[in-house]
Amino acid sequence: MVTQARADSNVDPQAAATYVFVCPDRTEFVVRTTRAEAWVFHPNGTLKLPAAAGATGNSFSEGGVELRITGEQAHWLTTGNPPQVCSNDRRRAIWEKAKLDGVDFRAIGNEPPWVLEIRRMERIVLVLDYGAKQVDVPLPPHTDDRDTGTSRWDAGELRLEVVARPCSDSMSGEAFESEVVVTWQGRTLRGCGRALH
Repeated sequence: MVTQARADSNVDPQAAATYVFVCPDRTEFVVRTTRAEAWVFHPNGTLKLPAAAGATGNSFSEGGVELRITGEQAHWLTTGNPPQVCSNDRRRAIWEKAKLDGVDFRAIGNEPPWVLEIRRMERIVLVLDYGAKQVDVPLPPHTDDRDTGTSRWDAGELRLEVVARPCSDSMSGEAFESEVVVTWQGRTLRGCGRALH
């Protein structure tokens, strides 16, 4: 489902907004919007809704389906069903945005916070010091140690090690599939990560 939107989308990721809406009936769905359209990845199927004619803001509709987004809430209406007001899960939306932007692997750490992404299996991007520093290098070939479940990438002053072992975020307690160690300019950053594709 996501692969289709990634392939069909020619929009600037900076101009797109991504949400994970959670509804009162516990339905959850991902939405990716631009000014022209909204892609809705719903349990009942994937929809592409054009912007509603004459509407202001984030309103999209077609064929008995209407989506209106105001701030962190979505008004979701489908023919034959009661309307729902659903709330955005901002934490999960960050990860879904990364996936739709072409990020294959994403890792995070704390104290200080940092984010590392492998993008389109071409580049490693490390953002640290509250966004003040960004390192962007070509993705080098990796080596695997099957005995320890460890994959390593060595891009000179930036080195990445991913261990296939359960990991828990030190701040939120969120569970991840991998432990991550990043070394850059003599600094060692430890955190957790997961594959997005």
